[in-house]
Amino acid sequence: MRKTIIFTLTLLSLAILPAMAQVQLGGGLGEVWTNFKLYSTEMEKYFQDNLSENLNPVETQSRNALDSSKGDTELKIPNPVAAGQKVRDNIINESYRSQSNASRFENNVAVRANGVSNELNRFITRGAAEAILGKDGQNRTQVKLENTENTLKNIADISDQAEVGSQGFIEKATSLIPTPSGRLTAATAGDIATTGAIGALSQLIGATQLQAIKIQQAQSAILGETFAQTIQTNQSLQYSNLNLANISQQVEEANRARRLDTSTEAARLLRATSQLDLFRSPSKKEVDKSDLKIKKF
Repeated sequence: MRKTIIFTLTLLSLAILPAMAQVQLGGGLGEVWTNFKLYSTEMEKYFQDNLSENLNPVETQSRNALDSSKGDTELKIPNPVAAGQKVRDNIINESYRSQSNASRFENNVAVRANGVSNELNRFITRGAAEAILGKDGQNRTQVKLENTENTLKNIADISDQAEVGSQGFIEKATSLIPTPSGRLTAATAGDIATTGAIGALSQLIGATQLQAIKIQQAQSAILGETFAQTIQTNQSLQYSNLNLANISQQVEEANRARRLDTSTEAARLLRATSQLDLFRSPSKKEVDKSDLKIKKF
């Protein structure tokens, strides 16, 4: 019986060993909070470096709108809806009428406020794209993908080692099962039966663990492919957002040019009409009244 217990413990320990294999993750994988903070930091850097160029001469109002729309968390990502509303209110309340912005933002306060709001939203969209598609964003993406590939390679190596270990475990379990010979007592027969059952169970455990490891390897590969596809999809969305921002800007510029042409044509017609009034010949009735006034005098 003692031999049976020792044999049982030996087989169970061998069965547990393949399940103790650990996969070492690549550096940077799982650091989701750190990576997202880097994204928000690069977005903020874009705002600091390009705000003057993109929103001059309403830089002060735009910066105030961006700062006031940021959340209280460490991310500090501005809310584009709140930022747009804030800058509209600032423009309207201050009645910003500087002639320096006439070339880009309308002289009409309400129209100009909407134009600045739309430009600020496009500016935020470009900042988000820069944080992902820019140099630093691409470096982060490369590191993530390389770490993912290295992790999948580690999983494949561990799976191969587990397969070899499981095959050896099954062979060991088979060899340790005693073969009855001669006349057996009831106790000896019971020990042999127990040992045989334990050996068969250990073989089943080894095969099951090997199948589980193979399944996990396949799942890991699928997750790695999904992660890569998600990154590509995100990049495609950023390109789409940039295109939409450019289209929106072109539409606004076309509308502004049309309003300018309409205003210019109206001014030209008014000037032409005024000039015609100056050179218009007096009527006969007006001439007669002038002669009467002269004679009376």
